[in-house]
Amino acid sequence: MRVVVVGATGNVGTSLVAALADEPAVDSVLGLARRRPALAVPKTEWAEADISRDDLRPLFRGAGAVVHLAWLLQPTRDRERLWRVNVDGSTRLFTAVREARVPALVYASSIGAYSRAPKDGAVDERWPTEGIPQNAYSREKAELERRLDRFEREAPGVRVVRLRPALTFKYESASEQRRLFAGPFLPRSLLRRELVPALPDIPGLRVQAVHTADVADAYRRALVSDASGPFNVAAEPVLSPAELAAALGARLVRVPARAVRGASALAWRLRLIPVPASWLDLALAVPVMDTARARELLGWRPERTALAALEEVVRGVRDGAGLDTPPLSPATSGRFRSRELAAGVGGRDL
Repeated sequence: MRVVVVGATGNVGTSLVAALADEPAVDSVLGLARRRPALAVPKTEWAEADISRDDLRPLFRGAGAVVHLAWLLQPTRDRERLWRVNVDGSTRLFTAVREARVPALVYASSIGAYSRAPKDGAVDERWPTEGIPQNAYSREKAELERRLDRFEREAPGVRVVRLRPALTFKYESASEQRRLFAGPFLPRSLLRRELVPALPDIPGLRVQAVHTADVADAYRRALVSDASGPFNVAAEPVLSPAELAAALGARLVRVPARAVRGASALAWRLRLIPVPASWLDLALAVPVMDTARARELLGWRPERTALAALEEVVRGVRDGAGLDTPPLSPATSGRFRSRELAAGVGGRDL
């Protein structure tokens, strides 16, 4: 089988192409990205493509499956561009899959597509996917759930799988994730255990995480099976501020969510951080996911705990870790993070 991975140079894409290189059922992989990487992976060739404007059909023809991972998280200050790439670009990709007669589409949805839910229980894949209205990322993911519903009705011959992962971390994703969510003013040394005296203990904050390699394994299993439909992907335990404090060796200080949100909103307005305060709204509102369906139908089991994934990315931020692809490379930030500053901290994509 030939697999096309769209968005193959990012956090999940690099782990997926590595996993497919070891999969006997996969003969070859075409990795698509806006910028060609220097990274070499067995069985994988690279091509440049932008889902918002390029003709994807010639790249998809003859493929046994397309995996759609491409997503822009920045520039968060240009919502029109994010919608044009993420929502309209994904819709173009779905159409190209149908017109190129690809028999299977595996799409990267997200925990962020889900509607608000209490944190005292776990929801399965039947929970509503109307998103969290305050957050643009969540609105985009929810809109694509609706558009993918329509695609499935219009292309009944295409097997469609939707993976809905939790926060996804690995050591090599650290430079990208620091750049996307923390910005240029976070010193790497600040994450040393002895330099983090305290962390805010925000009431109601409970999130899930999973290691990127385990997410890649879920995609691999979805590709080589005959499964369809949505799958929640997350590892145990559910993380609270206590787990984060333990990972950093810090003590907890009780702080109301309203105070943290106000500080985040001010930092956003002052261009000190690249993401708006609505990301805190998202973290407080999304449900805890039940992963039984992935375990039963895909035979998926995470090999690493959520805490191990978190500790790994924190260590990666301290070390300035990355890979030789434009999204993951530390060099993308520029010397002394000059490109991040020139981009206006969330004003342009890097």
